[in-house]
Parts: sequence; C-alpha cells; structure tokens
Amino acid sequence: MWQSESVASPGSSALIVARLRAAGCVFAEDEARLIRAAARTTGEADAMVERRAAGEPLEYILGWAEFCGLRVAVEPGVFVPRRRTGLLVREGVKRCGPGSTVVDLCCGSGAVGMAVAAAHPEARLYAADIDPVAVRCARRNLGADRVFEGDLFDALPPDIKGTVHLLVVNAPYVPTSAIDTMPREARLHETRTALDGGADGLEVHRRVAEGAPDWLAAGGLLLIETSRAQAPGTAAILDRAGFAARVVTSAALGATVAIGTVR
Repeated sequence: MWQSESVASPGSSALIVARLRAAGCVFAEDEARLIRAAARTTGEADAMVERRAAGEPLEYILGWAEFCGLRVAVEPGVFVPRRRTGLLVREGVKRCGPGSTVVDLCCGSGAVGMAVAAAHPEARLYAADIDPVAVRCARRNLGADRVFEGDLFDALPPDIKGTVHLLVVNAPYVPTSAIDTMPREARLHETRTALDGGADGLEVHRRVAEGAPDWLAAGGLLLIETSRAQAPGTAAILDRAGFAARVVTSAALGATVAIGTVR
C-alpha cells in the first residue's frame, strides 16, 4: 500500500506537508493526514494535494466536512459549513421540543438541519434551498423526502404552513461590496448565491422575517445567523416583522445569532 512508502515518495507525509505549507495552508499537518486517509494511491494523493495547493477547499477534495461532530457530504459549489454555525445549531437544539416541526431554510448542504435532527431524531425536519446543487447535496445528507428546491418559503410543502415550531436560517449575509474581500476559497469556489446578502448584507434576512410569521406556529421561533456588526440590523428587522428579538453570541466560535419569538 502507498501509505507505507518511504518519506521520499511523492505521496509521503513529509512532502505533502511541505507542499501544503508552501501553498499557505495553516493546518498543513492536519490536512495532510486527512488527504492520506482519503487517498487510495500515491497518484490520487498527489492530485488531491495539487488541488488543495491551487486553493480548492479541502472539503470539496475530501467530499465531506466535519460539522458539530458529524460528517456532512459536500460537493463543489456548495457552501461549506463553518464552525461558527455551531452556535445556530446549539441555540436551535435547546429550543427544539419532542415532535417539533423544524425547517432549515437556505439549507445549503443541510448541515444545520442534520445536526439538529441528530440531537432530536423525533423532530419533523424539512429543508429548502434555491440552488439545485445544494438541494442535491442536502438530499444526500437528509434524504430526498425532506429537502425541497425553491425560493425561501415557496419551496416548502404548503401543508406545514402555520405549524413550524423552529425555523433555523443561515442565509447569506455578506454585503455585496465585501464579497471580493472574502478568503479565496469562498469567493472563488462557493456559489455567490450562498454568500451575497445584498447591499447591506441583510436583504435575505428581511425576506425571511417578512414571510416567517405565516409559517410559524404560535410561540414559534426564528433563529438567524448574522454577524456581530450586523446583529442590531437583523434584530431590528425581526422586531419590525412582529417578533420579540434578542441576540446571542459566542466569543469562542466568533458567532452571532438573532432569535425572534412570535409575539
């Protein structure tokens, strides 16, 4: 097997680490370990290393991302779940009760819904995204019967309208003018639909907040990931849409979530 070859071989750990370091990969040792574990041959490992050195996200190369202790399938173009989104999951899990109806809107790979469902397998989970590639990927993670394609609430089955207890949303919230300042991995490889939140980054938040009351049950909750700087804007949007709004943050995750409760 190629894994037992000497350190002088093209697929050796030392050379992989050196190549990744030269390309600017901060966690070269960890990435080398993952690549070696995934590759079946030296040639496959070399090809994976070259893709990574060229700036392709490691998750696309491996075909999965680690998120909240789960292995989430991802594919090129789909938004890669970030560690910070663990706060959205944590807050959602705390508020999910037995038999709750949960919707993961703007679901991307379905990572948020997948993590909430792992903690509450009895929940009735639905997920939706406008991007067909994301929908295909989410169906791999959640099952075809749980994932719907379309623009926000238009994608959801009409029979759950007014019954949703928990609506978790990781919608795009990067201002259009800031897209070009994002890391190359994101701006060059992830679909712009998953990143661009409009002029102030809050365009999708407004649309979600406006439509959510019709879909939520009495006392239902809307949780939206946002940024620390944009949190006051997101909270104000929720307030104007008829929610009692508050903001929670996690310094450890560098994360912010706005929570709206139906009044």
